[in-house]
Amino acid sequence: MAIIKPFRGVRPKRELVEKVASPPYDVISSDEARELVKDNPYSFLHVVKPEIDLPENIDLYDESVYKKGAENLNRLMEEKILIQDEEEYFYIYRQKIGDIIQTGLVCCASVDDYDDDIIKKHEQTRADKEEDRTKHVYTLNANTGPVFLTYRSTKEIDTLIEDGKEREPEYNFISPDGVEHTFWVVRKKELKNELIKKFGEIPNLYVADGHHRSAAASRVRKLKKMENSNHTGNEEYNYFLVVIFPHNQLNIMDYNRVVKDLNGFSVDEFFKKVEEKFTVKESNLKKPDEKHTFGMYLDGKWYLLRAKEGIFDKNDPVKVLDVSILQENLLGPILGIGDPRKDERIDFVGGIRGTGELEKLVNSKKYRVAFSMFPTSIEELMDIADAGKFMPPKSTWFEPKLRSGLAIHLLD
Repeated sequence: MAIIKPFRGVRPKRELVEKVASPPYDVISSDEARELVKDNPYSFLHVVKPEIDLPENIDLYDESVYKKGAENLNRLMEEKILIQDEEEYFYIYRQKIGDIIQTGLVCCASVDDYDDDIIKKHEQTRADKEEDRTKHVYTLNANTGPVFLTYRSTKEIDTLIEDGKEREPEYNFISPDGVEHTFWVVRKKELKNELIKKFGEIPNLYVADGHHRSAAASRVRKLKKMENSNHTGNEEYNYFLVVIFPHNQLNIMDYNRVVKDLNGFSVDEFFKKVEEKFTVKESNLKKPDEKHTFGMYLDGKWYLLRAKEGIFDKNDPVKVLDVSILQENLLGPILGIGDPRKDERIDFVGGIRGTGELEKLVNSKKYRVAFSMFPTSIEELMDIADAGKFMPPKSTWFEPKLRSGLAIHLLD
């Protein structure tokens, strides 16, 4: 059963929260981050993307980058921009944009639960990115960005979360992307105990986003344990920072594909190959409106591709995914994209950017063809995790993104 615990959060002064809170480290480039922090020494990007304070040609994995992150975190704490709570608390974090509202619990999850697969994964990690996050967490001695977890919603927990919103929120602001962020501190001891109890009745939590951060938490715990001859299992490094949302509130968007060439085929040859596995027709529909259909943008026109009967296994939770169908029947065998994790001929575009971004990339001649996808569902994600299998890369794009810097978890 899932173990959660409150923690002494390191948080921004209320009047500076808008200046501190930042996008996650992995959704913007270093150049974009440098632009965002102009005239803002308080931005948490100085902590999660510390290369912005070093020469532009710096290797992102250089030891000086991690040391600069630690230096910047210490500076924000010494200047009382970030202040640690005196007691352990849970926190409630609500995000709202348009009709989308998701409310989660900010807390610490157990590294043991991650290692024992009580916290289930749906994505394989890359060694270089896992090493990067391990160095970042270890050098800063802190979880600076939360892992995004989900669970199958229960009325009991929904009610407890609502009870935690009775007081005035600690923070309430709208970020530049139009998302409203509201943050409460759960101070009632009885409510804290009840949350621990109810989450303890949940058989599994699921990593929605943040596989490299959660893997890093496990690796850092091993390092810390080796260094601590008096290890008890109760130290803060045995836990890592998460925000846990109920599954029925999450918004998964499409994660689209663009490819730089047609793998040596002429347009006519390419279409003949595609028509072996898909029905193809010109369409005004730029985004598919049902599973197993795909939008394709080529030479200034949109086409609707529909998977033919029998080209995928309906009983396999991975092969039935649209990202798998496209990869195994078109991107791989026709366009020669064998490993989308490593192939530099393919790129991925989050649905938040819209189909206009796909058209822009293809029209620029930097890419030859684009594919728009139907979003993966949260139920598909959990079914795959329950089966002990992994999704293909870039299967899900969660929106809105969690802001970093609202609460930091120190490992000592």
